[in-house]
Amino acid sequence: MRFGVFLRGVIFGAAGLLGAAGAGAYSVDFRVTGGDDDLADALRGAALVAGLDTDAGVDPAEVLAAARGDYARLLAALYDAGHYGGQIHLRLDGREAATIGPLDAPARIGRVEVSVTPGPRFSFAQAKAAPLPPGADLPEGYRPGAVARSGVIASAARDGVTAWRAAGHAKARLSDQRLIADHRSATLAASLAFQPGPRVRFGQLRLAETGRTRPARLAKIAGFPQGEVFAPAELDRVRARLLRTGVFASVALTEAERLGPDDSLDVTLGVVDQKPRRLGFGAEVSSLDGVSLSGYWLHRNLWRGAERLRVEAEIEGIGAQTGGTDYTLGLRLERPATPGPDTSAYLETRLERLDEEDYTETTGAIELGFSHWFSEKLTAEAGLGYAVSRVEDALGTTHYRRLELPMAITWENRDTPIDPRNGIYATAAARPFLGFGTTGTGAQIKADLRGYRTLGRVTMAGRVQLGSVTGSGLLETPRDYLFYSGGGGTVRGQPYQSLGVSVTQGGTTLDLGGRGFVGVSLEARTRVTDKIGVVAFYDAAGVGTNSLPGDGASWHSGAGLGLRYDTGIGPIRLDVAGPVSGGTGTGAQVYIGIGQAF
Repeated sequence: MRFGVFLRGVIFGAAGLLGAAGAGAYSVDFRVTGGDDDLADALRGAALVAGLDTDAGVDPAEVLAAARGDYARLLAALYDAGHYGGQIHLRLDGREAATIGPLDAPARIGRVEVSVTPGPRFSFAQAKAAPLPPGADLPEGYRPGAVARSGVIASAARDGVTAWRAAGHAKARLSDQRLIADHRSATLAASLAFQPGPRVRFGQLRLAETGRTRPARLAKIAGFPQGEVFAPAELDRVRARLLRTGVFASVALTEAERLGPDDSLDVTLGVVDQKPRRLGFGAEVSSLDGVSLSGYWLHRNLWRGAERLRVEAEIEGIGAQTGGTDYTLGLRLERPATPGPDTSAYLETRLERLDEEDYTETTGAIELGFSHWFSEKLTAEAGLGYAVSRVEDALGTTHYRRLELPMAITWENRDTPIDPRNGIYATAAARPFLGFGTTGTGAQIKADLRGYRTLGRVTMAGRVQLGSVTGSGLLETPRDYLFYSGGGGTVRGQPYQSLGVSVTQGGTTLDLGGRGFVGVSLEARTRVTDKIGVVAFYDAAGVGTNSLPGDGASWHSGAGLGLRYDTGIGPIRLDVAGPVSGGTGTGAQVYIGIGQAF
């Protein structure tokens, strides 16, 4: 059967209504005469009869229905490859499937023959699209001389409408399309005409389904740009603001079918709530540092204003060979759209008890601040806090009291934070503090840069960490502001917090964290299968008494191999590492956790 460029397809009936009494095994002979291997693969992938289990006793009625529908599917595959004069035959035991009625399936089918002759590949003799707004971009393949793929034509039509909508014409549409095939010259003349319609402004936001959230709060979080020139990107921002609250499972924005009398466009908003409460747990195991357990309880939409309350607890060092067991309990309450749609307010409290080898520390802190989204990739946070600590060490008991001004900025450009394969993550944080009593005044500064690049099945991952404490001396600086190295977060293969600095006070030597820190990690992650991966890694870090990272620092390093198993929600991590340099550790260490090391 020969098909021209204007053939729309073949309608087939409900052959599946017939019984399966004639089910049996059959063979499929699939032949493509002409064309390349890629085209043959595309045609075979488009044909349902080629994908049926020929040995499972498929109902003949099902085979007939698949064959009759395959004419249209194979034709679409030919058009997508630029072949507009192809011939397609699907024969069931020698009979053309198109000549068999949908309710007249044979009692048995023993052989299916698929024969496709693609014919010549057509190129564009003409590729027009008008009118278009300034700066509109059409597909590179939509031009005279290029292969006349049907998918390229469809993309050009979509891109033209998208360009007009981006220019404020919300009701732009494709008003006409003309496709003329010249089989003698194997060319296709394509012409697309657009009707942009009027330039539109946003009208009112109408609420269809608000879930448990109060309508006034929902509207404030959305930040709908009423009165502004229409832009699809603004609707994307409205949707993103609502989703990042974590309160809504889905957000639907529906544009009105008709414009208002002043060329305004109303939009209807509907949301579906997430479950109001959630529990989460985590665990990590280290052969030297012991077991770490963490968990959280989350309450969404606490007062019907899309607030989120998160209570989390962590126990570290269970069964550790050095130090004792550490406990942390934290609470964070967030309220979106405070004061504006791209800003959230938060209140955070923390109680912490650290039992380290050289000291114990008990800390209580409270912080009030704001988070702001400049874009979906760039965010910032700033707050005001107060913290008190009590440290017991060889010198006795020291109390630290300080007023803090924490601030941070983050760039998130990874393809997925859970198991990144490409992109960059960068964050910089500063925590100026005003000390009272024996506490000094200064600032803690930290930076964390991570990069990822995948080539084939190998992902190269790198990380650089920097830290500095300025303005405050070692002994007058709160212990949790100082920097240590060793363990899963810095240098694997070295004991947890095994690298710091030593100072002498009144004849007593203390081991403390340093005022300067630099850490480097490199990983080569290779995917052996879709689920299993292996990792080779190297970590190194230096800690010094000076504020400048790396200045006069003592260094140590570690390296090892790891295994990853992808669970679908994140990889399970098993790392075995040993020391490479430095005198802070000996022997191999094992780390087990969820998620990549960084």
